[in-house]
Amino acid sequence: MPTLRLALCQVNPTVGDLTGNAERVRAWTRKAADSGAQLALFPELMVTGYPVEDLVFRRSFVAASRAALHRLAADLAGDGLGDLPVLVGYLDADGPPQVSADAEPGRGARNAAALLHRGEVVATYFKHHLPNYGVFDEDRYFVPGDTLTVVRVGGVDVALTICEDLWQAGGPFAVARQAGVGLVLSINGSPYELNKDDARLPLVRRRAAEAGAAIAYVNMVGGQDELVYDGDSLIVAADGTLLARAPQFVEHLLVHDVELPAAPETTGGATDLADGMRLVRHEVPAVPPAPTGPAATGGIIEPVADEAEVWQALVLGLRDYADKNRFPSVVLGLSGGIDSAVAAALAVDALGPQRVVGVSMPSQHSSEHSRTDAEDLAKRTGLDYRIEPIQPMVDTFLANMSLSGVAVENLQARVRGVILMALSNQEGHLVLTTGNKSELAVGYSTLYGDSVGGYNPVKDVWKTLVWRLAKWRNADAARRGETPPIPENSIGKPPSAELSPGQLDSDTLPDYDVLDPILIGYVDGDLGRDGLVESGHDPAVVDKVLRMVDTAEYKRRQSAPGTKISMKAFGRDRRLPITNRWREDG
Repeated sequence: MPTLRLALCQVNPTVGDLTGNAERVRAWTRKAADSGAQLALFPELMVTGYPVEDLVFRRSFVAASRAALHRLAADLAGDGLGDLPVLVGYLDADGPPQVSADAEPGRGARNAAALLHRGEVVATYFKHHLPNYGVFDEDRYFVPGDTLTVVRVGGVDVALTICEDLWQAGGPFAVARQAGVGLVLSINGSPYELNKDDARLPLVRRRAAEAGAAIAYVNMVGGQDELVYDGDSLIVAADGTLLARAPQFVEHLLVHDVELPAAPETTGGATDLADGMRLVRHEVPAVPPAPTGPAATGGIIEPVADEAEVWQALVLGLRDYADKNRFPSVVLGLSGGIDSAVAAALAVDALGPQRVVGVSMPSQHSSEHSRTDAEDLAKRTGLDYRIEPIQPMVDTFLANMSLSGVAVENLQARVRGVILMALSNQEGHLVLTTGNKSELAVGYSTLYGDSVGGYNPVKDVWKTLVWRLAKWRNADAARRGETPPIPENSIGKPPSAELSPGQLDSDTLPDYDVLDPILIGYVDGDLGRDGLVESGHDPAVVDKVLRMVDTAEYKRRQSAPGTKISMKAFGRDRRLPITNRWREDG
């Protein structure tokens, strides 16, 4: 049986950076070639970054993608890498995208893959299954392909597929079996959510059984706005055996020798097949010779604990949001509470303490432990710590305005927001807001106050998970002989906004151990009132929580972006009308 040395290039592209992405392909192709690879593959839409969203509608962008692809093919040959076949994702179109008033959105645009060899594009494939759920909106942007491309590489028939093709039965993988291929390449831009890695391997095994072929699955890594990609690239044999698996959340070159069946005798050209698809065959005339010496073994990285996985995702999402948008540093308010403490620790892990500014903004209601806990965190992490008392500013407002109750509480939060934004304007920081998902769900925040900011690293983290993350991070630091970054007092004390004397979150909200399961069922699980009550939740508490969630939609619509880690994050995952008289509680 032939053996192919595969190189899965798990890399981090940036949307719109066609030149930088192409340079990354060249650099990692060099690494693949140096490892003796005979076939290299890169993620979905590698040339343009993913997702490109409405950039699809710009003719100039589609044209630039095509031009960059052909230039990349030539540059690889010029680098002396032309003999190594390279599969790369790019944006294509059947002619320019239509822009007339009666044209279907994105009509003609293609989510495409191209095999580059000896300076040429020797084969292309257009994504067949287009996802249109969750964060995906590809029916808006792309036309599905109807042809499976099979390329003979090193004596093996290899089918080309893209991401969602793997998540749906039938289509390309069913046709791959009919075509008798030995290997299916799957290039992906598959966003992270907790436990997705647990679903990924069984899925790849099912498609391997459906195709009767080995699968090489490469996924991108890195942050793009609210999405983060975890990598977790892998190779599975036709019988479902896991051969190699890459780590999550880091760029990685996974090189592995795979024994594959020799290609049968076939004729070229196109053949009509089942499932509404066609088959087109190509051939790469020569690949680099099989390396001598020991076989390449990519290794199998074992999954990590949930808290470690989520922490890595949040760190990567924040780092890439700051770096790709060229923010030199971040600033956030340090209240001494658990949310700001976790957000600060994430920021220090993502960017280093020299790029993180933490500001304590005490008022007359701020407890002594809030101030000392904030200072303690600053000492533990080494971030730039500042103190800006807000009471003189609040008093000036109150001397000129007659306010009481909640208006005074919100005024304090808004003064803090003004301070953070002023520091951002003056010094160029990205402002981080620190409201967790539980607070966002029930509207427990002040617009233009504690909700102010350009990014929220804990936006998709339920309050109960915030505590778990804090405990995990401290334990992980202790295990490595380092100083735990989060003060134990921040973890253990009752949560409070401290906007009035003796205020606690529990004055307004159910305990988070009660609240979060209701929110998870309602927000993530789309359970209605009856389903929540049948699950054992108190009807009166359910009614109160649902009213709070439903009436806070206008606040969430104005909230900062933040890293998605759950199956349904606020934002593109969950799109509800602000003006809405439907209420689950009647």
